[in-house]
Amino acid sequence: MKVLKFGGSSVANSENIQKVLAIVAKESKNQKVAVVVSAFGKTTNNLLAGANEALNNISVAKEIIENLKELHFNVIDDLVKKNKQEVSEEVTSLFNRLTSIYEGIFLLQELSDKTLAKVSSFGERLSSYIIANAAKELFDANHKESRDLIITNNEYLNAQVNFKVTNKNITSFFEENKHQVIVLGGFISSNVFEETTTLGRGGSDFTAAIYAAALEANELQIWTDVSGMYTANPRVVKQAYPISEISYEEAMELSHFGAKVLYPPTIQPALRKEIAIRIKNTFEPESAGTLICKNPKNGNEVKGISHIEDISLITLEGGGMVGIPGFSKRLFETLSVAKINVVFITQASSEHSICVGVFENDAAKAKELLDETFSIEIDKKKIKPIIVESNLAIIAVVGESMKNYQGLSGQMFSALGRNNVNVRAIAQGSSEKNISAVINKYDAKKALNTLHEQFFEERTKQLNLFVTGVGNVGERFLAQIHQQKKFLKENLKLSIKVIGIANSRKMAFDDNGIDLDNWKDALENGEPTTLDSFHKKVKESNHINSVFIDNTANQQVSEIYEKYLRDSISVVTCNKIACASSFDNYKNLKHLSRKYNASFLFETNVGAGLPIIDTLKNLVNSGDRVNKIQAVLSGSLNFVFNNFNADSTFHDVVAAAQKEGYTEPDPKIDLSGVDVARKILILARESGYKMELEDIAKNAFLPEKSLKTTNNNDFYASLTKNEAHFQNIFKEANDKDCRLKYVAEFADGKANVGLQHIPSDHPFYNLEGSDNIVLFFTDRYPENPLIIKGAGAGADVTASGIFADVIRIANK
Repeated sequence: MKVLKFGGSSVANSENIQKVLAIVAKESKNQKVAVVVSAFGKTTNNLLAGANEALNNISVAKEIIENLKELHFNVIDDLVKKNKQEVSEEVTSLFNRLTSIYEGIFLLQELSDKTLAKVSSFGERLSSYIIANAAKELFDANHKESRDLIITNNEYLNAQVNFKVTNKNITSFFEENKHQVIVLGGFISSNVFEETTTLGRGGSDFTAAIYAAALEANELQIWTDVSGMYTANPRVVKQAYPISEISYEEAMELSHFGAKVLYPPTIQPALRKEIAIRIKNTFEPESAGTLICKNPKNGNEVKGISHIEDISLITLEGGGMVGIPGFSKRLFETLSVAKINVVFITQASSEHSICVGVFENDAAKAKELLDETFSIEIDKKKIKPIIVESNLAIIAVVGESMKNYQGLSGQMFSALGRNNVNVRAIAQGSSEKNISAVINKYDAKKALNTLHEQFFEERTKQLNLFVTGVGNVGERFLAQIHQQKKFLKENLKLSIKVIGIANSRKMAFDDNGIDLDNWKDALENGEPTTLDSFHKKVKESNHINSVFIDNTANQQVSEIYEKYLRDSISVVTCNKIACASSFDNYKNLKHLSRKYNASFLFETNVGAGLPIIDTLKNLVNSGDRVNKIQAVLSGSLNFVFNNFNADSTFHDVVAAAQKEGYTEPDPKIDLSGVDVARKILILARESGYKMELEDIAKNAFLPEKSLKTTNNNDFYASLTKNEAHFQNIFKEANDKDCRLKYVAEFADGKANVGLQHIPSDHPFYNLEGSDNIVLFFTDRYPENPLIIKGAGAGADVTASGIFADVIRIANK
């Protein structure tokens, strides 16, 4: 059996509840499930606000009720069909009772804890009843009031559970109940007098844990709006990421110190029964989330960094404390009687001072009470008046394995010191699961980012590469990786291993990294390969940070990218076919990249090593809009027309371009304009436009017979045969004092490619060699375009572009 708890954001509206029901349907296929739900998003806050308004203005309180009714009846209209009238009548009855309570508050001018508990219970009573009835229409489900099962003492707003009675109630009910799914409200309970009590804010998590422990569930799942417990608060530390596995103790430490994804008391019932807790994201159910268990897999010695803001530091200090017993007892007893929670404690070994941290809204009361408690000692100057420092925060580094590593405290405080974060107080228990420091609240964000960088980002990152295609570009790429290995490790904290290589015949693998001095021998002695066998080997290797590199121009290779991305293996490619395939396939690859957290990078699809696509992405991501693109995007065609003249033959110039590595293996792809069309298509798509290759107008300059050849020999023969045609093209441009450039254009949602006569005053006129040039006309660059220019073809620059994409993945 499993227990699933869904928080307020997960059940905020009909759309979200449908996601919840889909998750429950999947989880309940082969086992019984208890589902604990919170009130619909913000409902509890609104209920309490209405109760407070009722003291002064009953009409405002009733307006709040009307808004809540609208929310709840919208959900009923969307999700409940079969028993709609019955459900509507029950919900109307509940709102009528709530209205009566508000009217009682107004008439009596009294709002007790007992009444507040009763008011706040309506959120879960309503949500669980409505969701249960929506569930009944999809699968075998039923509803049960948690108030009938969870019995507490008489603390109405933060009740203590009578586990003996509660556990008996829960086990008896579930033994008798035969439904596959039981939907229960979280947070609410009752005392022995059947009066409503609550388990405190965050109590829905606690409720789910109570059920899980009583039923000895296989797993307790907490479904929320984030994908687990993070290494730090992702709203503050953008580089933070979910922790895959964590111990109960580590989770308690993190939740205590501000990791709001989990209510701290939740862990205790699960810990006693050693029930695993999994934190999951309702909106990304395929994400693994965080598993909280007894023996998590080994990971980073520091599991997470958390913090609490709005802290005040209270110091009891004076020479009269030294050697005199009882000061600590009196301090904590005073705070305990006043129900003031202490979140931080430290005491100097000299016994000259005791320092405690409390929440800021308790500080004034704490000072007043402590000054009274120690009034005699203060009057006699044995100790100083209580010192209160506010606007502070506590930052905590948590990890159960920290005790096994030397110097972690030193790393923590030296990193804070380098960034000018002043530490006001320090606490560390002998178990060394937590090192806490009090700092200025203003420095909290800087401190979190500093420590996250220290413990999670500074280490050497390992990338494992699997390279297919080791011809001109692939060979240069491996050479560049080999050459830069030491530099990357020393300067970028990056270690790159080439684990697998393949050509069209053979493949070779080495889990320790292929020797790049002798990779050709390794490949020659490798095993026969196919695209599927190479993929299977990569998948079975199961290396962290795996990257598949495609240095080919092969369509079949491009068609297997999807498999790698689905296996969370990043893809880097200079092969333009995938991104110039159907728009649906292009978008699907992008979607899979995001879904499976695997990069899909193709900078070299346009301009070889030039940062054209990266620059375009930055423009779009920063809110700019591309209106027009003009470009010379073929290094091979630019080389050809820069070197072709009346004294040369077209055949010889094309052959020279292929020999230099500027053309595709089939030069007709370049000369037909297909390659350039693919490139402008990719730029248009990256600019945010939906377009297919067939939408691009292509003005061919090759004779029809040349275009119809099926191999390179026939193609070159056709060039020789049609030399007069090419000479006429050259002469026509030369007579106009123009140069020939193969230009790609995109504007107004349309694109075309073709040979143009470029006059001497045009930016393209002096484009030499195999250079590329791109002009981006955008909202921010309307008249004077953003220009990117440089070498746009050749094995070395293409290899360097692939290398740059690999480094981008390392820096992700």
